[in-house]
Amino acid sequence: MNNQLEQFASDNNSGICPEALEYMLKANQGSAPAYGNDEWTQKATDYFRELFEIDCEVFFAFNGTAANSLSLAALCQSYHSVICHETSHIETDECGAPEFASNGSKLLLAQGENGKLTAEAIESLVTKRIDIHYPKPKVISITQSTEVGTLYSIDELLSIKEIARKYNLKIHMDGARFANAIAAMNKTPAEISWKSGVDVLCFCGTKNGMALGEAIIFFNKDLAEDFDYRCKQAGQLASKMRFISAPWLGLLETGAWLKNARHANQCAEYLENKLLSIDGVEMMFPREANAVFAKLPEHAIQILKEKGWQFYTFIGVGGVRFMSSWNTTQSRIDELVNDIKNAI
Repeated sequence: MNNQLEQFASDNNSGICPEALEYMLKANQGSAPAYGNDEWTQKATDYFRELFEIDCEVFFAFNGTAANSLSLAALCQSYHSVICHETSHIETDECGAPEFASNGSKLLLAQGENGKLTAEAIESLVTKRIDIHYPKPKVISITQSTEVGTLYSIDELLSIKEIARKYNLKIHMDGARFANAIAAMNKTPAEISWKSGVDVLCFCGTKNGMALGEAIIFFNKDLAEDFDYRCKQAGQLASKMRFISAPWLGLLETGAWLKNARHANQCAEYLENKLLSIDGVEMMFPREANAVFAKLPEHAIQILKEKGWQFYTFIGVGGVRFMSSWNTTQSRIDELVNDIKNAI
């Protein structure tokens, strides 16, 4: 089977983009100090500070589960709780890792249209119980873009910031597709992170063209105390750190991080427009980044699977997620759309 058929299941399925690979090969010339004491890691962390227009603390982890879980653990104690949307990745797809890393911090789930928390939903959970028998709310975790491909606007982020400050809560942002949000919103990274109240951001490189590697960025530097020890204890301190940080530098210095995200978003928009012209296809959520959620007839889904197309169907009966990435092509989208038409 042509492995390109798999590319709509997830942007994790894509390969390494040329810029990330080039810098990884550059970092492979000769030896370098281990455990992040190399020039690549120093340059990458400095570039993040420039990109976000703030003196922040930057750490690297192998994957998003570790990045989210360890950063949340740094924000709360075992007797605290984390408020998140019911569809959030930390609730549905991380096998209890946030609770494990924090020695038991409870996730409090809120509902919200299009995968987004609201200030009202957060306040409702915070004030639900204030007695000592209930885990004390300490952190708000939001995802940008969300698990259903939607975006928090600046106004929505600022309203959440206001609630967080009112109740002395910290804000964690799962930025699995943060680059796609930046590309879609045409805002600066600073505007939709620390300027909107975010204390720590998990910025994903894997879905944006790297082989692996997430950047954990503490805008509130006080919260990063001893975080390097936390990473080491959890097995997330890479001995050859340069092979994570150098590809990051490749994405940042060349602008590929934004170029890749824009391309993925544009491909998703193209796919959405094609699907909207097919009778029997219905959009499930607004398409705002690089994910397209559509309802297809069950028989059509089965035919697509038999043809070898791979995609996720975890959002209810008939719900299909098509995810585009930095290497998605228009011709591949046309093939998919043609097969969908024929299947229906």
